[in-house]
Amino acid sequence: MATKGFDLAPGIRIGGGSRPVYMAGPCVVESRDFVVEVAGRVQEIAGRHGVPLIFKASFDKANRSSEKGFRGLGEEEGLDALAEVKRTTGIPVITDVHHPEQAARAAEVVDVLQVPAFLCRQTDLLHACGKTGLPVNVKKGQFLAPEDMANVVEKVAATGNQRIVLTERGSSFGYHNLVVDMRGLPVMRGFAPVVFDCTHSLQLPGGLGHATGGAREFHPYLARAAAGAGVDGFFIEVHPNPPEALSDATTQLSFDEFDRLIGQLEVVSTAVREVTP
Repeated sequence: MATKGFDLAPGIRIGGGSRPVYMAGPCVVESRDFVVEVAGRVQEIAGRHGVPLIFKASFDKANRSSEKGFRGLGEEEGLDALAEVKRTTGIPVITDVHHPEQAARAAEVVDVLQVPAFLCRQTDLLHACGKTGLPVNVKKGQFLAPEDMANVVEKVAATGNQRIVLTERGSSFGYHNLVVDMRGLPVMRGFAPVVFDCTHSLQLPGGLGHATGGAREFHPYLARAAAGAGVDGFFIEVHPNPPEALSDATTQLSFDEFDRLIGQLEVVSTAVREVTP
């Protein structure tokens, strides 16, 4: 079932049978130079494959496992770094916000706002994002059933904003584990275009005690399965040296892995579009 499509950014359409959109970049803005460099490499790889790209990076990570976890550069410096990415590469940018008051400020810089999974039911945050008029990507909470996201969509739509995307990133399965129920992808596509988070779905939340663990070796299997389910896009965190990443070191992909994965996902997604009425 193809959802009704809309423009995420000029020239980038999601849903309605359009080819999948790739939201890719590092977990967090580690420095200004770092994020500009990564954006350039991600743009180069996506360009070789000819896929639509929106660059992703967080200016703040407010839900780290430990007090000692790196959160980012903060709102002002982090958003300035993302503005530099847009100036130097021209790539549209998506970033997440954690508080209602951050939405309008971030909307001055980025093209798409994202609501983190842990905050996906926060009405004030959803309303604030919707009122900016920008497309809003809401990650499904690990604690929610797919059909529960209908209420989330209604909250954003209540502001008059119909440009809503939902992202699947796994569901809690006991302690320190996530699973992905592929049945939930078509369920949520009944409400809005759906993106599959290829990297956060690999997480083992709190699995390292002081930080979240991960099983990154499974990324091609889950991602290809989601492509086979006909999702509208893919969310992929990419880092020059994942083991040295300041956040989500156990799940981010290297540039080479990102390159290979796009090739695989494009083959599967193209085949699905050819057989889907």
